[in-house]
Amino acid sequence: AQRKTPRPDSEKRTLISVCLSVCVGEAKQSKAMEYSEEEEEGEGYDPSYVPEPVKSFVVHLYRHIREKNVYEIHQMYETSFKTLSEHFFKEKAWPCVEAVAEYVDNDHVFCLLYREMWFRHLYARLNPTLNHRIHSWDNYCTLFQVVLHGVVNMQLPNQWLWDMVDEFVYQFQSFSQYRAKMKTKTDHEIALLTQHDQAWNVYGVLNFLQALMEKSSIVDILQQEKEGHQQFTATDGYDYSGGSNVLKVLGYFSMVGLLRVHCLLGDYQPGLNSLLPIDITQQGVYTSVIGSHIATIYHYGFAKLMLRRYVEAIHEFNKILVYIYKTKQYHQKSPQYEQILKKNEQMYALLAICLSLCPQHKLVDETVNSQLREKYGEKILSHPPHPSYDEPLVNYNQDAYRLQLKLFLYEVKQQQQLSVVRTFLKVYSTISVAKLASYMEVDEFTLRKTISNADIDFYIDDALIHVVESKTPKLYGDYFLRQIVKLEAVIGDMDRVKLE
Repeated sequence: AQRKTPRPDSEKRTLISVCLSVCVGEAKQSKAMEYSEEEEEGEGYDPSYVPEPVKSFVVHLYRHIREKNVYEIHQMYETSFKTLSEHFFKEKAWPCVEAVAEYVDNDHVFCLLYREMWFRHLYARLNPTLNHRIHSWDNYCTLFQVVLHGVVNMQLPNQWLWDMVDEFVYQFQSFSQYRAKMKTKTDHEIALLTQHDQAWNVYGVLNFLQALMEKSSIVDILQQEKEGHQQFTATDGYDYSGGSNVLKVLGYFSMVGLLRVHCLLGDYQPGLNSLLPIDITQQGVYTSVIGSHIATIYHYGFAKLMLRRYVEAIHEFNKILVYIYKTKQYHQKSPQYEQILKKNEQMYALLAICLSLCPQHKLVDETVNSQLREKYGEKILSHPPHPSYDEPLVNYNQDAYRLQLKLFLYEVKQQQQLSVVRTFLKVYSTISVAKLASYMEVDEFTLRKTISNADIDFYIDDALIHVVESKTPKLYGDYFLRQIVKLEAVIGDMDRVKLE
């Protein structure tokens, strides 16, 4: 088989570096200008000023939470908060909690929830200062302590509860990177970091997620559901008997949060173990929120990839990519749409890596395969390159990512022999072990130890290798599905055209 002309190392490693860096090393960037404490108090922003629409929003949200009106809470959380943010707070923070407390009876729990949204908006639109990061940690600690040890008589939308866990892990990741950039730190910042050394500590983050999972008894609940004694999934985690869903659903989503944190730390098996109570082959509460669904499969697949369980990773990536392809037009108006598209691209990159290391195209839907060829066709066809281990470690905040990348590239080097085996087996219908060993320049014993789980079926009869020819049947349904989706997109574009 002909090999393609080798590419420069830097170009060859792009595919691997892109998705690994996103998963384990790079937090999302803020979307606007630098936001300092001086600007909080400066001209143009009065943290105590509450516009009338914001006052009405706070009052009604508080009332709906007290009444456990999940539908109205969801509408206000997903739509009204976004609309008000666009109109009043596009480049500044919402009013401080002290300014709105009087309109909600100074309710302690509501104020904690409001501050959780306040900080999330700040992280998304502006650049948080060190004080913001520390205060957000304190707010999460207080909020989770109330959920763990208090009496929380609320029903909150799954979307909000997922966002709490997702943002909690994201802010931990963001703080870890911020803290590691020591060159830009002032003496004041270093003093603050020293004083608040427990803020966003990895053990604190893991302990909170573990405590929420254990206190909620979610593992027992899911087990009882399998035995027919619970209806947790059937009700999407909500309690229609008048109770609260907050602790149970937070505990449920915390299992996904633990998987994500362990992936960041490079502890892939413990991360997968934390997800064991959730059967990801079935619909579950994690699929009730599109962000949770994608994040679960993304990190599950990433962990499987890093543990060399490529077939399992390919299977799950294929399923979620087909799902996104079929449903993404329904999420275009969702606040999560941009993140859905971003994760979609990242999972195609991860799938491309899996297929380049362990070709399994029979497992990939034709729709996904078509998209994959467009995005990474040439890269998948090329053999895994010899990696370079001499890249200098420049930034302390990138050490975790670089370490995982280095380990992964070492694994790529080990996988190179398998791609060569596959190449020869595609050429021959039968070949002796001795002949194949000579082609590969290894001894027969070493060759027999080489295990391939690629999409080539073969068996060894004594000293002869027999390749089983298999033809993939054409799936006409996939072709028609792609044409239907394209037609729907054209019809949607036509509907948006304004005729004069």
